[in-house]
Amino acid sequence: MIQDITTSFQAGGVWMIAIAIALALSLAFSLERFLRLFFQYNLDGASFMFEVQKYILANDLDGAIRLCNGAGKAALPKVIKSGLQRASRDETQIQNAIDAASLEMIPKLERRLSYLGLIANIAVLLGLLGTVTGLIKSFAAIALADPAQRQAILAAGISEAMNATAFGLITAIFTMIVHSILTNKANKILEEIDEFGVKLLDLLSARKYRQSGSKAE
Repeated sequence: MIQDITTSFQAGGVWMIAIAIALALSLAFSLERFLRLFFQYNLDGASFMFEVQKYILANDLDGAIRLCNGAGKAALPKVIKSGLQRASRDETQIQNAIDAASLEMIPKLERRLSYLGLIANIAVLLGLLGTVTGLIKSFAAIALADPAQRQAILAAGISEAMNATAFGLITAIFTMIVHSILTNKANKILEEIDEFGVKLLDLLSARKYRQSGSKAE
């Protein structure tokens, strides 16, 4: 198996090296984004917000903030914390704080995802370039080579074309699949931020309404 891969890599010509570099970059970016999106920035949003709600209903905002601080680098708690820290302000200021924290998280969640799409396109083009150069060699063999060497050069050119194309497509398909998975995960985290940001605003508004009602009595 390994010998077959090595033989195919060598047969694919110089463009195989460029595609291999693209694959290495794809793997590096994919692994980094996977660790960030599925572990560092991720948490169970519904369970977390349920705990925050209990603190708010108990009028323990400090406890809710401590809960956010204990969530590490997860994205949602940072946004919720920004709203909690403005809980004594009016609704517009709370919303602005939530929006600002959300906007701050967007580039962190989407960072390097566009590179994966670019790498997929480049891998396809490099494979196509390998196809073209391989076919050029094949046609040159037909036109110029000695009849005794023509068959070997023709086979080498076709092999370069096919192997470069296959490797480029494999790299592109892998990268596109990973890009889709990671993009969907980033979007899911952003959707939770929007959903629970609105819920936090409702909880804080209801809390303020209860407090104003108590004072009126």
